[in-house]
Amino acid sequence: MRARLRLLALLAALPASLSCAGGRGDGGVTLRFWAMGAEGEKVQALVADFEREHPGVKVELQQIPWTAAHEKLLTAHVGGSTPDVAQLGNTWVPEFAALDALAPLDARVRGSSTVPPASYFPGIWDTNVVDGVLYGIPWYVDTRVLFYRSDLLKAAGFDSVPSTWAGWTAAMRAMKARMGPRQYPVLLPTNEWTYPVAFGLQAGSPLLRDGGRYGGFRDPRFRHAFEFYVGLFHQGLAPAEANTQISNLYQEFERGNIAMYITGPWNIGEFTRRLPPAMEGRWATAPLPGPDGPGLSLAGGASLVVFRGAKQPALAWALVEFLSRPANQVRFYTQTGDLPARREAWADTALADNRYAQAFRRQLERVAATPKVPEWEQIAVRLQDYSEKAVRNTQTVDEALASLDHDVDGMLEKRRWLLARRASQGTGNRGQGTAGNGNAGGRR
Repeated sequence: MRARLRLLALLAALPASLSCAGGRGDGGVTLRFWAMGAEGEKVQALVADFEREHPGVKVELQQIPWTAAHEKLLTAHVGGSTPDVAQLGNTWVPEFAALDALAPLDARVRGSSTVPPASYFPGIWDTNVVDGVLYGIPWYVDTRVLFYRSDLLKAAGFDSVPSTWAGWTAAMRAMKARMGPRQYPVLLPTNEWTYPVAFGLQAGSPLLRDGGRYGGFRDPRFRHAFEFYVGLFHQGLAPAEANTQISNLYQEFERGNIAMYITGPWNIGEFTRRLPPAMEGRWATAPLPGPDGPGLSLAGGASLVVFRGAKQPALAWALVEFLSRPANQVRFYTQTGDLPARREAWADTALADNRYAQAFRRQLERVAATPKVPEWEQIAVRLQDYSEKAVRNTQTVDEALASLDHDVDGMLEKRRWLLARRASQGTGNRGQGTAGNGNAGGRR
């Protein structure tokens, strides 16, 4: 009911200017494309090339800040004024699929020689599949790997990052033995939910149970991962601090006060620019360790979607195909630093010769999506809260996980009601879920 009232309120606030038509007065065709953040600015050159390939077509590109994107897309859906094609954060796909806002793309892909599913990383492709239906094509990808001081690791007796939790913990203990009291082998900011979620996925936890109807955090697999995560703090291997408490991550890394940090591809450029030349060759990247061998990481990034209300659906798909070409993926990477979704693009020297990017290439073969329910972002925030309680010893592991499951069960109550109602009506599972709050676009 709350989501429905929210939609009605947005509808009442719709400006008349949101209405649009697919044609132009000069007889040409207008294709509406919404892109978010820096990508909305950088894609302009590629859009111009698409227009040259399609005489008479004008792409109306709208650049939207990530902070405003979710509300603008939701408002456009309610008012029937969505664009033809848009960039969508992967974590938003289940919500907009549940709202019946997106056009299924399975038939388009079957008829395309430009977008072969086998050319994409399986875990990334899967983020766009909801209830067995494909709703988006990965545009750029994102995941997390380990950035680390290779010189400090070597001094502790390890030539490379071990691939198992036990080996990694042993390496961090050896590093800690050579450090001062305010120096730590790894930084895992307590105000980020990505770490316990990644460890949980590595341990085989589904995070939610019964088809996303209930919290699954007391499952033995997640509990094992959660104990491992909390134990890193309790052993003194990670500081119990939020990232806002770290004055300058790059200086702390240079000084050796932090030796390892799990982060995303944008930090390749940041570490390269912010670390002094003397640090060259003293840091590296590596895929994440797992319980018994190389571990999973989170499947993230953004995809291209076609809306059900598209005025020009065929042209919208043509733009998706154009932006999905490996050569254009490489061009987009050189402009933005966003990692390409197509495996072929990684053969280009811009990536093949970047030693820091290669850990991401290997990790992208082992990524997994977070639960495909619209409520996920709310759940992730609550997980972050209870993780910090366990880290700071204000709750035990068992207390934190029991409280988390209790809260998540409440968040999913409407979902259970909708699924039960659909089952009783025999309408199947298409469009499962309810509209979430979508506070973060899945970019990072």
